[in-house]
Formats: sequence, structure tokens, C-alpha cells
Amino acid sequence: MWWDDWEQLGDKEREQFARVANLLWQKTFLLRDETDPQGRNMLINRDYRFLERHYRLFADYFRVSGWEIQLDSHLGVAALYNRLGYNHRRLDKLVTYFLYVLRLIYEEQQEKLSLRKEVTTTVGEVVEKMFHLGLMDRKPPEKQLREGLGALRNFNIIARVGGPWGSPETRLIIYPSIVMLVTNEKITELYGLLKQEPEEEDDEAVGEDAPD
Repeated sequence: MWWDDWEQLGDKEREQFARVANLLWQKTFLLRDETDPQGRNMLINRDYRFLERHYRLFADYFRVSGWEIQLDSHLGVAALYNRLGYNHRRLDKLVTYFLYVLRLIYEEQQEKLSLRKEVTTTVGEVVEKMFHLGLMDRKPPEKQLREGLGALRNFNIIARVGGPWGSPETRLIIYPSIVMLVTNEKITELYGLLKQEPEEEDDEAVGEDAPD
């Protein structure tokens, strides 16, 4: 049981455990490698390493209340899912567009990159790809860009490196958590969803396990 492992932790480790557990509830995804504020280097996330070391304790702790942790050491991502189907976050149409396009860009860039090289794009490239795919015919207002892309940043899907959300030149780092959120099967599902008639789209959203 998780309580036996908990008893082995010191006071500082218990504080870190509580902090990491709350980060998972808040962000859903925890990354091994994160960019620094200037976007120049990828840094090892100590919280991820702590979770990795105490994975059994975290898994047993969350399982009691219906949550499961998926840990992908290859991608360097930990994800929290509710196996009971609760706490789903419904995404609006624009955020769903962003997810779909970012996943496609991630896949395209991965084929060109060497090992451990981060995937980058720009706000302009994301919007341009939306035009190319016929998802929209004009650039979204800056408020929608800020709120939509900002929501994905809050869940450790992307990081913004300098510049405002509304600037085409603003660089984005796409984290590998996008692969766990938008699987190959989900790409097909999203494609069908986004091609529905406009009057149907307004009532549709993609539900993801996010503690919101």
C-alpha cells in the first residue's frame, strides 16, 4: 500500500510529493524536459525525476481516488487520467483546431529532427496551416489566440518563447505531451469532427482527462 512507502519519506520529500501531486491535478502533464524562460536550453525537470523515483507511491496514491498515471520514459512525459470518466475538460472548437494542427506539425518536424531536439513552430505557421487545411478563412482575434494557446500552455502542451500570442513571429515549442493527448487514433477522430457541418461544430467538443 502507498502508506508504507509514504512512511519512508522524510519531511522535505513529503512536501515535494504534495507539490508534485497538485501539479499533476492542475496541469495533467508533467514533463521531463522543459525550456528555460528564454527558450535557449531544455532543462531537466526535478519534479518529473522525483515522480519517476517514487512512481509506485504516486500510482498507488492516485489509484485510491480513481486516477491513473501514465509514465512514458521515451517521451519524457507523465500524464494523469481519471479512469472513472470524471473531470473531463471540454475543449472549444478553436482549441481543438490548435491541437489538431500542432499535432500534425509535431509529426512533420519529428521526421527531420535528431534525438532530443525540441519541436518548434510559430504562431504564424499554426494559423497558416489552419488556412491550408480549410479550418478557417481569417486569422483569429488576438484575444482568442491568447486564450486558446494559453490554455494549452497551462497544460504543458506548448511553451511560448518571447513575443505576444497574436504575433506571427512568436515562437512556440511543442512538447511531446501532444502525442499522449492527441494519439494517432485521435487525429482521425478530430479530422472527422472538424469536417462536420458548421451548425454541428458549435455543439461539439473534445473531452480530455484534465482536472479542471
